[in-house]
Amino acid sequence: MAEEDKLFGMSAKAGRWIFVILGMIINLCLGTVYAYSVFKKPLETLFNTSATQGNLPFMIFLAVFALFNFFAGKFIDKHGPRKVMIIGGIVVGIGWILTKFASSIGMVVFTYGIIGGAGVGIVYGGPVSVSTRWFPDRKGLAVGLSILGFGASALVTAPLAKTLIASYGPLTTFGILGIAFLIVIIILSIPMKFPKTGWKPAGWTPPQTAGGVAQSLTTGQMLKNSSFYGLWLCYTIGTTAGLMAIGISATVGREVIGLDVGTAAFLVSIFAIFNGIGRPIFGWLTDKITPRNSAILSFVIIAIASFMMLSAQQGSTALYTIAFSGFWLCLGGWLAIGPAATASFFGLEGYAQKYGVVFSAYGLGAIIGGIISGSAKDVFGSYLKAFWPTAILAIAGIIIALLFLKPPKKLKS
Repeated sequence: MAEEDKLFGMSAKAGRWIFVILGMIINLCLGTVYAYSVFKKPLETLFNTSATQGNLPFMIFLAVFALFNFFAGKFIDKHGPRKVMIIGGIVVGIGWILTKFASSIGMVVFTYGIIGGAGVGIVYGGPVSVSTRWFPDRKGLAVGLSILGFGASALVTAPLAKTLIASYGPLTTFGILGIAFLIVIIILSIPMKFPKTGWKPAGWTPPQTAGGVAQSLTTGQMLKNSSFYGLWLCYTIGTTAGLMAIGISATVGREVIGLDVGTAAFLVSIFAIFNGIGRPIFGWLTDKITPRNSAILSFVIIAIASFMMLSAQQGSTALYTIAFSGFWLCLGGWLAIGPAATASFFGLEGYAQKYGVVFSAYGLGAIIGGIISGSAKDVFGSYLKAFWPTAILAIAGIIIALLFLKPPKKLKS
């Protein structure tokens, strides 16, 4: 067999699934940010900060993550995923390790939020791009499975971090996890590579491109197309609700619903399952029923979850569990809808850079979500007020998806 027809000692069609597994484990490390709500209260207590200030490391992390994912995209396309991911893994480890020595919330913002977020942004595009290129026939499913680890990370890392925090405190916990992430990411990045240009799995014939697009759009052409703005706005809305919920999950459980620390941390782990499975589920749906219909379904779930939380009170454990499971599910969904729709609408050539542009919506969603939740708590005294904006945004998302979330009709110069 030719080199590209054989992977890991088996046919390329079978061996390509190894890349998905490697990506899943790497993303398990990267996705520890979704366990931030377990760190949030201990950091606020340690540094005597407000709810909004306590949100800053999480908000900045996700914003920098999105920014560096954009910058890393062109380097992944040019130099391949391996080198870029190894460099990113080193930066991730350094950011977490340096957080051990933080003496203020501002230092946590710098070491964890900026350095750690930059590292995750550098690494993240690698597994997504690898999965997309090796699976032209199953883009949504492959990407969804690859990033399942990111969404499901809190299932493992939330209880682990809680245990470590109880024994060593939040700062030392950052250091311990940083060393582990540095080692794992570097080792698992070594096998990552792209197929040769034009590779396709045996027996698969590419379908006619939807909307009559005969070839890939360049990044510049994509930016001139209304389909890009429809996708970008929908992505922003979907991630705003999900990232806001993730950042305050444990805190809302304790302060609003009245759960003890252990139960709140346990439920964060349950929510992580929904975040994880949301990726392959919505990835598969995107392949089957189009990005538009997948997006509309996610916004319906977000709206329902928002209205459920608006009626929550002390003791509403079931309501809280169902609603936050929905938020986490849909955030996971958007991390699959976004990359799959980018590939389907705008093509695979220069994909990492194009998705980096689209992914900037995630960073904006993190900032908006953090501002909404922090302001609701600081101004109104309750996180529940934050769910009015998410309900309104979900309704707006349905309208935008119906009007603009569709394949471009033709290339524009």
